[in-house]
Amino acid sequence: MNPHSLEQARALTARRHEVTLQLKEILIDCLALDREPEDIPDDCLLFGIGLGLDSVDALEIVVAIESNFDLRIEDSDMREIRSINSIVDLIESKTVLEEVA
Repeated sequence: MNPHSLEQARALTARRHEVTLQLKEILIDCLALDREPEDIPDDCLLFGIGLGLDSVDALEIVVAIESNFDLRIEDSDMREIRSINSIVDLIESKTVLEEVA
C-alpha cells in the first residue's frame, strides 16, 4: 500500500471515530439518555428494539446534527437516520460534498 494511501486511510478512520463519538455525545445530551458513549454500539438501531426512539426524537436528532455539524439534512435524508453508523455515513457524505463544492 502506498504510504500516502495508508496515511489517508488512518486520517479517515480517525475522523470517522471522532464524528461517531461526537454524535453519540450529542444523542446522549440531546435526548437525556442515561448512557455513556462507549455503551452505545456503532451499529445500534435508534428506533424500535435499539434505543427505542420515536419520531419526535428523530426531529431533535436532526436539529442537533445540523447545529453541531453545520450541515443541512434534507427530507430525503431522513430515511438514512436509522443507526449511529448510518448517521455518520450521512454526515461524512455531506461533509465531503461541502469540501468539494
